[in-house]
Amino acid sequence: MAKLLVIDDEANILFTIEQTLTSKELSVITASTGREGIQRYRDEKPDAVLVDVRLPDMTGLDVFKQLHEIDAKVPVIIMTAYSRTDNAIEAMRSGAFEYLLKPVDLARLRSLVEQAVKVSAMNHRLVRIDSGEPDAEEELAAEYIVGHSEVMQNLYKSIGRVAPQDVTVVLQGETGTGKELVARAIHQYSARSSKPFLAVNCAAISESLLESELFGHERGAFTGADQRRIGKFEQISGGTIFLDEIGDMSMSTQAKSLRLLQQQQFERLGGNTTIQTDVRIIAATNKDLKAMVERNEFRQDLYYRLSGFTIFLPPLRDRLEDVPAIAKHFLKDLARKFGKPTLYWTEEALLAMQSYNWPGNVRELANAVQFAAVNTIGDAIYPSSLPPECLSDYRIENDRDFPEVLDYVQQLLDLGQNDIYRKVIQKVESILIDTALKHTSGNHQAAAERLGISRMTLRKKERESESDPDAPSA
Repeated sequence: MAKLLVIDDEANILFTIEQTLTSKELSVITASTGREGIQRYRDEKPDAVLVDVRLPDMTGLDVFKQLHEIDAKVPVIIMTAYSRTDNAIEAMRSGAFEYLLKPVDLARLRSLVEQAVKVSAMNHRLVRIDSGEPDAEEELAAEYIVGHSEVMQNLYKSIGRVAPQDVTVVLQGETGTGKELVARAIHQYSARSSKPFLAVNCAAISESLLESELFGHERGAFTGADQRRIGKFEQISGGTIFLDEIGDMSMSTQAKSLRLLQQQQFERLGGNTTIQTDVRIIAATNKDLKAMVERNEFRQDLYYRLSGFTIFLPPLRDRLEDVPAIAKHFLKDLARKFGKPTLYWTEEALLAMQSYNWPGNVRELANAVQFAAVNTIGDAIYPSSLPPECLSDYRIENDRDFPEVLDYVQQLLDLGQNDIYRKVIQKVESILIDTALKHTSGNHQAAAERLGISRMTLRKKERESESDPDAPSA
């Protein structure tokens, strides 16, 4: 469960925020003074902080500065009753997550807190390259880049080479290949690792808002700009910004981004003051930027500035040998989440997953593992628990997987038996039903679900098997 610390000396505000935001996903803790809030932060280690500018013993800005001395990655939202104060603006320039005007818009607050908690998780959840060895106790909360194929070994080498170098990086790969995870790994192994990491999806923000989101704006810059806004490039100075889907960035935003890359300078929208910043940019795209340049859809100068170091992330279909390790990794996390630590993959299920080409890549595999974990009644995950589309290329070869059936058919033929089709089908059905019932400890409903038939059909097949005097033994 995520945790929010609210620091305000007005009891009614504390009560309202606590009642409004507390949920099964978020707990809210409160403090009425700055010193109490700082101590509660040390004791509770919340995921995000909401602090008022005016407190009895110190200012909210002093609280913010002390919190960032403890942990520069914690998102802090500033509240102020004064719309034109420079204090909140200064806090934003120093790295505050956002500021809100009182009276607080609770819907806006809820959205901001959700964003802050996600950013906090991104900044504090470690990224590790899976060595195949058991997790150390202190790394249980880490996320892992998994895979030991040759293409993944080359990827790890690229991360290791570029992370310490303070250069721009472009990650090129299909959707779902893990570009954000690789970007976080590069940041984590860089000299900027103690500073914030922020991801911005250029495709998820409208063209009119993206420029303001990145560069900020002055009051009156456009309709609705009733106060100055600090952009992400200014806010995250010293840290790393991950620009996902940079191929969707407009030409005007590309032009300003080029200057930022060249000189680490820019102006806010509607302003003429040059802002100096210090950010590392990691960009990602699933598009062919070079082809976009040829079609005049992407600036050539920005393309060359960005592509100083490009890392290509392989699609999952090019490293199917990694699928079992990735599936086991995801299942371990999900089994802990669902309280089913004994869940395991059968060889048949792993083979089925390696037979699929995974158009959605690792993201699709993660969803398939979750589907299988939920869809499994016992401890063993069989191909039948996987999403149907994952079985589209999976074929069972009789001569390899059912030698006993072949031997049995041949035996009946050699003995001159008739009605062989019925006898073989009934024997296979009998084995299926007996095995499923043993696996589910005699639970007919569970066995029927695993077999993909109704409970009534299971009972009928069971009676037919018991009443057939000609049922041969294998």
